[in-house]
Amino acid sequence: MGELMKKDQLILGIETSCDETAVAVIKNGREIAANVVASQIESHKRFGGVVPEIASRHHVEQITIVLDEALKQADVSMADIDAVAVTEGPGLVGALLIGVNAAKAVAFAHQKPLVPVHHIAGHIYANRLVAELKFPLIALVVSGGHTELVYMKEHGHFEVIGETRDDAAGEAYDKVARVLNMPYPGGPHIDRLAHEGSPTIDLPRAWLDGSYDFSFSGLKSAVINTVHNAEQRGETIAPEDLAASFQASVIDVLVKKTVDAVEEYGVKQVLVAGGVAANKGLRNALEEAFSSLEVELVIPPLSLCTDNAAMIGAAGSVMFDKGIRADLSLNAIPGLDIELFNNDDLS
Repeated sequence: MGELMKKDQLILGIETSCDETAVAVIKNGREIAANVVASQIESHKRFGGVVPEIASRHHVEQITIVLDEALKQADVSMADIDAVAVTEGPGLVGALLIGVNAAKAVAFAHQKPLVPVHHIAGHIYANRLVAELKFPLIALVVSGGHTELVYMKEHGHFEVIGETRDDAAGEAYDKVARVLNMPYPGGPHIDRLAHEGSPTIDLPRAWLDGSYDFSFSGLKSAVINTVHNAEQRGETIAPEDLAASFQASVIDVLVKKTVDAVEEYGVKQVLVAGGVAANKGLRNALEEAFSSLEVELVIPPLSLCTDNAAMIGAAGSVMFDKGIRADLSLNAIPGLDIELFNNDDLS
């Protein structure tokens, strides 16, 4: 008789760091067996942003429903699952706690290993559901709460080489959208409007020479001042031109710093990660910039850019293989540092 076929590895991923209640089942670190997301955008829209208390209440209501649905879609039971991976941080502490406690309860009840995952590592590993990672690589992480350049020499090793000193890119998008009286979340609205206008308004770009860090606070303030000054003079600014000018400023800096980092570090691959990776302007600009470079650019589909649990399962698979485990004292850490995960003895 031939050797028995190797059993597929199945990781249950749980993500509740902000306003999406998500559970997924990931097969062998690369394949989505199920990816269920319950969004709360409609609940938060009227407040112009995520209200932490409301987010937590929604997670409590949804987590078991979403968990059951993910297992059903994957056509597996908890007996088939090899480990439970959950977002430990960063994020909203109340929201994180729902996912962490649900993961601990499920892992304890079914005697499964518990694997802590960093939310940004999840965004990076969403790319592994599209293409196998090639090291060394650089990941450009652009989301509502984070803008970072992360260098990876191998699986599960993260070195932050640049990060935002103030507002994250996604945060700046939401604040500018508010100035233009657009609903939350503002990013998609600005992106759509920008394609209708021209970048005719001169707005600043924070280059922070000699650094891969980012800064978008000055740009956000410049947009607000431009609008206020025009109102005081009784002038009107075409919102589509303002959106196009703002987006051009953000994209110029993101693309230039990514290209510079890629050339300095001599990487084989560039990954784009986070909610702002869904931005068409950014995707197009990166594709154009890397079309002449011998570096593979990987951008996940829109469904894997925003928060989801498939990315947590994909990252959890790597952490599980590296022997990273948590016990039932696992807690939510809202300001968790991704570089802490480089310690192979982490438990």
